[in-house]
Amino acid sequence: MEHAFDPGYAQEPFKDLCERYPDTTVYPADDFRVEWGPIFHRGRLDGSARIVVIGQDPAQNETIVRRILVGEAGQRVQGFLAKLGIDRSYVMINAFLYSMYGSVSAKNRKRPELIDYRHRWLKALLVNQHVEAVIALGILADEAWKTWTSTPEGQLTHVTYVPMTHPTQPESSSNGDKTKLRAATKAMLKKWNAALETLHPAIIHPDQPKPLQLYGDSWQPGDKVPITDIDFPPGLPSWMREQDNWARRVGTDVKAKRRNITITVPKGIVT
Repeated sequence: MEHAFDPGYAQEPFKDLCERYPDTTVYPADDFRVEWGPIFHRGRLDGSARIVVIGQDPAQNETIVRRILVGEAGQRVQGFLAKLGIDRSYVMINAFLYSMYGSVSAKNRKRPELIDYRHRWLKALLVNQHVEAVIALGILADEAWKTWTSTPEGQLTHVTYVPMTHPTQPESSSNGDKTKLRAATKAMLKKWNAALETLHPAIIHPDQPKPLQLYGDSWQPGDKVPITDIDFPPGLPSWMREQDNWARRVGTDVKAKRRNITITVPKGIVT
């Protein structure tokens, strides 16, 4: 059986971006889980991307597989892109290289070295490329995009831009209340539908042209799409791409949880 995989960062400028990245002098350990290292991207780096997605920061699943947006949020985004006819021609980066430890102060998230490095990624992905649209997931991603568009090169970037509610905002805002979760999900999907209506005509070169099909008031079968194996390093097991909650921060206190990520193979894999 043939298994596609992401060939990595051998080509410039991405090789240099992965060799020379900000450390704890730029990402302080009080605000970021720098002990787990930086996570750079997911998707195409060969110039074929038609959509750039800007996320927020990596979580524990991303820490293990070394690619961003791979859990529940990533599969929801994959489904959103599929509605636009995009199943391959995308690339994703985060506003922050490292996982946030709580909230990030304005001082730290606006450090010039942090922003300048992120702008090097955006320049590589957008300048003289074929990107037709940019999506920002959440407030911090929107802030990252607006900071880029204030630069001379950003001002020359002509794409359709849509800020969107972060894919797991309903869960984070409802705190386990099912009624609040349903309401928040309905509100988010309404905004995602508005984004689809803006982006669908802007994607001139989809991978598979599709008629526009909007979301309902809640998640339906097919709305969440497994992530293709070509987005990951070679040899990654399929359950890491198709399921969530297999990696958890575990410990008796916050410091222990910061030091430990426990991985559990889902039921049904081992018989």
